[in-house]
Amino acid sequence: MSYSLIIANGTVVDGTGAEPFPADIAVRDGRIAEIAAPGELAHAEAQERIDADGLLVTPGFVDIHTHYDGQITWDPLLTPSCWHGVTTVVMGNCGVGFAPVTPEKREWLIGLMEGVEDIPGAALSTGIHWNWQSFPQFLDALDQLPLAIDVGTQVPHGAVRAYVMGERGAKNEAASAEDIGMMAKLVREGIEAGALGFSTSRTIVHRAIDGEPVPGTFAAEEELFGIGQALADVGRGVFELAPAGIMGEDLAAPDRELAWMLRLAEQTGRTVSFGLLQHDGAPDDWKRLLDSAAEAFDSGIPLRPQVSARPLGLLIGLQTFNPFSFRPSYQAAVARSGQHLDALVAELRDPALRDTILNEADLPDNPMAFISMGLDRTFTLGDPPDYEPDPAASLAADADRAGVEPFRYIYDQLLGRDGRALFYRPLLNYSRFTQDPIRDMLTHPVTAVGLGDGGAHVGAICDASNTTYLLTHWSRDRARGERIPLPLAVRKMTLDTARMYGLHDRGEIAVGKKADLNIIDYHALRLLPPAMAYDLPGGARRLLQRAEGYRATIVSGQVVLRDGEDTGARPGALIRS
Repeated sequence: MSYSLIIANGTVVDGTGAEPFPADIAVRDGRIAEIAAPGELAHAEAQERIDADGLLVTPGFVDIHTHYDGQITWDPLLTPSCWHGVTTVVMGNCGVGFAPVTPEKREWLIGLMEGVEDIPGAALSTGIHWNWQSFPQFLDALDQLPLAIDVGTQVPHGAVRAYVMGERGAKNEAASAEDIGMMAKLVREGIEAGALGFSTSRTIVHRAIDGEPVPGTFAAEEELFGIGQALADVGRGVFELAPAGIMGEDLAAPDRELAWMLRLAEQTGRTVSFGLLQHDGAPDDWKRLLDSAAEAFDSGIPLRPQVSARPLGLLIGLQTFNPFSFRPSYQAAVARSGQHLDALVAELRDPALRDTILNEADLPDNPMAFISMGLDRTFTLGDPPDYEPDPAASLAADADRAGVEPFRYIYDQLLGRDGRALFYRPLLNYSRFTQDPIRDMLTHPVTAVGLGDGGAHVGAICDASNTTYLLTHWSRDRARGERIPLPLAVRKMTLDTARMYGLHDRGEIAVGKKADLNIIDYHALRLLPPAMAYDLPGGARRLLQRAEGYRATIVSGQVVLRDGEDTGARPGALIRS
């Protein structure tokens, strides 16, 4: 027998939650052809052989919550997700995307994506090459792209609403019965053409660049259930949403949202997946919501909370934003520097300017005022990055130990690493300075790991590295609480996420399954600190985070990254439901 690839002597963590075992894996025609005891394939013919002695072999990770809807048209790798063992992504989340669209609405959709997901609009305008209008045409366009990894997408409510209702839809006016029927028809067409689901957003935090909430934020139940019925009619597709209250903006909203989501999942039989996070205003509400979802799931109602592997927070620095960003003299220094970091650092080191900025008040309506009020919850990120910092390590505590006024202290710290220092301000999932609630969410059998937002919020976060974090922090490194067993950590981002979206050909190392695999030096695996890059179309910026320890990432039996570097292989494809 001959094979395209043999991975020999690896320790297999197969995605099912079973204990690791030693094995050789043989691949043919993009599928796993044989799993044998170590050495049994020593004399088999193979085009390529990888010795995985001392290394883990896992299924490729399936990331179900990304926003690569624009980036996919210019980046075949879909960085940074590919650097973190991800071989399949699902995009089109939270009700935003780029199809269906009329030519005159293209820039409006870009503004919607820019406002909701913090992706520079100029980069999207420069990078996207529009050759579609309908959602099936969008899928056909994706089908023609060279890709390193596999991609699935969903029909976004915002685009559908604007396409059907025009300005009425964009401005969140109520939909008529005729409007709902047309939206349901378009969603059904999208699912039949291969979309993996439908997505919407109901949090008022999600707004277009013009400040208008995402179309569908206030949609009536008739609209939501009419669209949900389209998924039921086809018999496939996930109904994904960012629910009202997810960011703690409305403490009464989560219970109202849960009530209609339960009824929708029960009536349609389709999986309803909603974001679930801990927020400071009601730090124990997540428990009640999770218990209710689990009770429903156990009774056969497919309701699946989507959770994160770490706190959701902002990265603060001179290259992003900081407590001085809305002080007039600081803004003048930024303008004089022409956005060049070295020039800005040189200006800020001037003692006179330093005193001026420190003694100034913020400009009115500072949207980042909460940063200044939270120095006791702001931390040096460090190398390796610490996403579960002790409260005694806050900038306020550091300043107190140094005997320095807190704002004067952080001003000087911002100049560290020649202005490239980053600080971490957890906003969600860290109410009591512990990740114990995250562990409870992650280990619950009803939850799905997501919310990494790969490709989005590029000026403030880089959480596409959640998969690496789940392996390093949760299964190996955590020091401030209980860890998660390695087999479960792998299962949560492979078999569980794949099955939720009906992707039964992946997520597990078994004969006949798709040969999407990672070969990992588990003991050397580590996250590198995030860093700012200027590599988006037009030179726009984004935060990126790499990892070390992924020896090979394999898609359909082809090595697409070796030691984190692109091999040039493009076996990735559009996944159609």
